[in-house]
Amino acid sequence: MRRLLRLFAALALLVIGWGLYSSYGPRPTPPDLAGQVDRVDHILIEKSARRLTASRNGETVLEYDIALGFTPEGDKQQEGDGKTPEGIFRIDRRNGQSAYHLSLGLDYPQAEDMARAKAAEVDPGGDIFIHGQPNSVGDMITLPGDWTAGCIAVSNAEMRTLWRLASIGTQVEIRP
Repeated sequence: MRRLLRLFAALALLVIGWGLYSSYGPRPTPPDLAGQVDRVDHILIEKSARRLTASRNGETVLEYDIALGFTPEGDKQQEGDGKTPEGIFRIDRRNGQSAYHLSLGLDYPQAEDMARAKAAEVDPGGDIFIHGQPNSVGDMITLPGDWTAGCIAVSNAEMRTLWRLASIGTQVEIRP
């Protein structure tokens, strides 16, 4: 019984320590983009296949499995619905210090999304990103299933590659 209690106490300290480290420890350093010339020009997100395909001049460069919003079926209608929006977007910002391992922001909501939300008297939501795993889990695991609030998530290693290859203005097409 004592060994079990000691094991439990050690596990509790490990969890608390990891939580403190992930909250206050160093943030991931964005990869160096100097000299990078071979960028992708199109990213296709196929929600039903849970797949991200990045291409350059029509040629596939990489393909990754993805996680989506926690209610992935259908187009995003409003803040908090857990849906990943559908349509044609552009990467409009990069955040190397986000709560998730690197993030590429999409220009959602667009004018038609805002008009639809206004007509329905709801908030269209925003802050849709392609990102890695929560910084609190580090590189140790890739969360299973659809767990985001509407974003597109990949593993941290995959996000580092995508971060290096995708720039502001890259087209992102999200299909059902």
